[in-house]
Amino acid sequence: MNLLITVCGRGGSKGIPGKNIKEIGGKPLIAYTIEKALEVAPKLGADVELSTDSEEIRRVAAEWGLTTDYVRPDYLANDTCGKPEAIRDVMLYAEKKYGKRYDYVLDLDITSPLRTEEDILEMVKRIEECPDALTIFSVSPCGRNPYFAMVEEKKNGFYGVVCDGVYKSRQAAPKVYDMNGSVYVYRREALDCENPRAVTPRSLIYEMPHICFDLDEPEDFEYLKWRVEGLGVRI
Repeated sequence: MNLLITVCGRGGSKGIPGKNIKEIGGKPLIAYTIEKALEVAPKLGADVELSTDSEEIRRVAAEWGLTTDYVRPDYLANDTCGKPEAIRDVMLYAEKKYGKRYDYVLDLDITSPLRTEEDILEMVKRIEECPDALTIFSVSPCGRNPYFAMVEEKKNGFYGVVCDGVYKSRQAAPKVYDMNGSVYVYRREALDCENPRAVTPRSLIYEMPHICFDLDEPEDFEYLKWRVEGLGVRI
């Protein structure tokens, strides 16, 4: 099995400016993902590549052991570009660099670092054991259920549950999950298509047995900082 680990981070961040290299617990945020990538790479026989359009992110990444000559093109570094497209581009670069064709790409998101080595290895194992699966991604239990406790405006101007159905309790509604954005594994076939996506008709999930969340707003960053610096939670 040939596997590539990607660490992807754009320079522009509107929700939390500079979040990829903002410090938590005495380290830039990206350092936690780089350390985990370099830790699991030998166990998976994997190569590791950085994808960024930012010279500052490239400099900080190099300080933590991840260097690259790859520069993400501008058209893959805007708000409208899907991340799988950027992953595919750096995968093609790495294939030329290392002279191999990858069977899988494992993407570790910088802004959702609450993952363990066991999470990563188990996810790779599960997709390998299911030849029909195109992707597997990490999820967490969700606080609200669109079949029961989430509403939206309907065409008639009134409001109803997002997903139609008659469920009298949360427990009776279909189980749903939050994508926590931490770990994705793509089979090569999932990236070799016109519009690659993480969620496909043949996707698996891995429910993390611990807290994990993505950093979208400043409050998310402060909460993670409190967990790391205040509670001593290890990333």
